[in-house]
Amino acid sequence: MSGPLLAVDGPFILYRSFFALPKSIVDSEGHPVNALLGATNLLLRVVADFSPRAVVVCFGAEAAEYRVEAYSGYHADRPAVPDALERQFEHAADLFAGFGWTSESAEALEADDVLGALAQVETRAGGRTLILTGDRDMYQCASEEVTVLYLKMGGAGVQEVDPAEVELRYGITPQLVPDFIALRGDPSDGLPGAPGIGAKTAADLLRRHGSLEAAIEHAHEERPRVAAALRENGAKLRKFRDIATLRAIEVDRPADRATDLMGGAEAARRHGMRKLAERLGSGDTD
Repeated sequence: MSGPLLAVDGPFILYRSFFALPKSIVDSEGHPVNALLGATNLLLRVVADFSPRAVVVCFGAEAAEYRVEAYSGYHADRPAVPDALERQFEHAADLFAGFGWTSESAEALEADDVLGALAQVETRAGGRTLILTGDRDMYQCASEEVTVLYLKMGGAGVQEVDPAEVELRYGITPQLVPDFIALRGDPSDGLPGAPGIGAKTAADLLRRHGSLEAAIEHAHEERPRVAAALRENGAKLRKFRDIATLRAIEVDRPADRATDLMGGAEAARRHGMRKLAERLGSGDTD
């Protein structure tokens, strides 16, 4: 197969589907399966549109311990996973396996780190990667060989984000995304950024100085308010950049594996999604 590798942010697509679809979608025992159904339908659409050579759904810790140790506010305000969604997380890998989709996890790190590692190993092998996610942190992976398929919460379809699109959105190259996050902050991760520095100023600093480190080093050249924010928060900003930077993980390059609709139909039936099973059994993936 010559298509790209599709690396999927498992927690995001399950969360997104859980809150997008009614909890009245249940299996024969009355357990909600809305997240499983929505995630599966989403993946089937993406597979149909992009014909990947293999699909790997990535999981990991909610918050890597080293990131929390670096900054206690990291993910601190995120609510606990609802019980009805937790149960679906537990069944996701078995359901996805029926379709021939592999699940990859790293207990000490996060799904983002696994996504980045898969993209790296695929690039080294001369292949292309699509990263399906709703996390803009993953823009740091965009390259000639890697495209981020960005999903908005509650939105329809995906937006293809390549290096040119990252520059259009942020005004910086993908390599500087962690530096940008450190300066601007990231409310979804609980990172406050530098006081008084927003997206426009963060991008301007990085374009002129080339990195967070250089911006801190040349803080004396900036307006008093910006200079003070850089000087007084330098150590903290370096921690934020480190938190936002993906960690390298050793992973094997996934083998080619086509999506198996008949196997998926059986898995859907086993997990109480009768209508999906019937649709797949008829060859209809829309």
